[in-house]
Amino acid sequence: MVDTKATLSIKGESDSAIDLDIRSGTVGPSVVDIAPLSKNGYFTFDPGFVATASCESKITYIDGDAGTLLHRGYPIEQLAEKSDYLEVCYLLLNGELPNREEKEAFDRTVRYHTMLNDNIADFYRGFRYDAHPMAMMCATVGAMSSFYHDSLDINDPESRQVATFRLISKMPTLAAMSYKHSIGQPSMYPRNELDYAENFLHMMFGNPCEETNVNPILADAMDKIFILHADHEQNASTSTVRLAGSSGANPFACIAAGIATLWGPSHGGANEAVLRMLGEIGDISNVEAAVKRAKDKDDAFRLMGFGHRVYKNFDPRAKVLKKSCDQVLGELGINDPLLDIARKLEEIALEDSYFIDKKLYPNVDFYSGIILQALGIPLSMFTVIFAIGRTVGWIAHWNEMLSEPYKIGRPRQLYTGHAIRDYRDIEQR
Repeated sequence: MVDTKATLSIKGESDSAIDLDIRSGTVGPSVVDIAPLSKNGYFTFDPGFVATASCESKITYIDGDAGTLLHRGYPIEQLAEKSDYLEVCYLLLNGELPNREEKEAFDRTVRYHTMLNDNIADFYRGFRYDAHPMAMMCATVGAMSSFYHDSLDINDPESRQVATFRLISKMPTLAAMSYKHSIGQPSMYPRNELDYAENFLHMMFGNPCEETNVNPILADAMDKIFILHADHEQNASTSTVRLAGSSGANPFACIAAGIATLWGPSHGGANEAVLRMLGEIGDISNVEAAVKRAKDKDDAFRLMGFGHRVYKNFDPRAKVLKKSCDQVLGELGINDPLLDIARKLEEIALEDSYFIDKKLYPNVDFYSGIILQALGIPLSMFTVIFAIGRTVGWIAHWNEMLSEPYKIGRPRQLYTGHAIRDYRDIEQR
């Protein structure tokens, strides 16, 4: 919607006035449509795209100052409390919450497509025993396009839907196979009677020699981790999926590109960083000294898992996960020095005026890291679990882009290299 116009004038140039539309969304700040600049020989310079809206979307909205995260208009706190992961998947993909019949049909389709083509297991046998699970995920998700040829037509909505179900259904199976390969255990077949989170925990920790019994409290915590990571607007990996998709790439290649981006420590590795920090602190007796170091601006040490680049007040996802974290630790009764350190840090951060004044509250990565540690999930799998939850967000944005007219992504640059110069023969250099 065009609200009004802005006029840009270039100092020192006559007749330089350029009219730019100002567009407004449902909520959030208005944006200046800068497309006319290129017709006048100008581009904007915005490293990291921190002030650029790269697309129009109806899926997720974040207000970092207010600590708000909405999926299709629904607050994340309500979804995490009242919904489950597959219902959130339906919402993100379809725009509305399902009725009972729609929910049952969606759940059933996901449950009965968790199996993989058995030849995909050959990929895992080809990986080194110590291959990183994210490396295996990048490879095997991309390789799915060589097995599922009937869902590669991106211009066919039905084909896109088939690919959507395959990715959401099979991602936990691939993830669990990555873990089993790393510890030399046989992969577990999924069980159709289990729900999404239960099935994942069964495939992670079950073995063929005995029946798997999944603790419902632990499954609920895992389900909430999936919900809270399902989508987060135009982050680096989602933008990558959209950019790859704009070239016409198949859905499996696009999601593999998202996984590769998520692997970066500045994006998906934040909960890993929390556990590494706890290990660096080492003992609960060192917490006070660590906090003192974190307050010292001249000290390079930083407390990971506190504050957030987007949320300037509090991370709404953290409130939900704190409750799950307390339930998991209470259920398991674990005596783990790292978890003792985490609890002490949380206590200080919620009471210390330094953290309160700077709004450095524990974020979702802090609590998810503690939960995953308590569940016995190794550090190398943390980002893989993030990828499972985020898959539906990637697909929703990919499908939204393909459902409307779109252009191939092509950012511009500010060139600061050499101007034109003549080639010299090697003897003259």
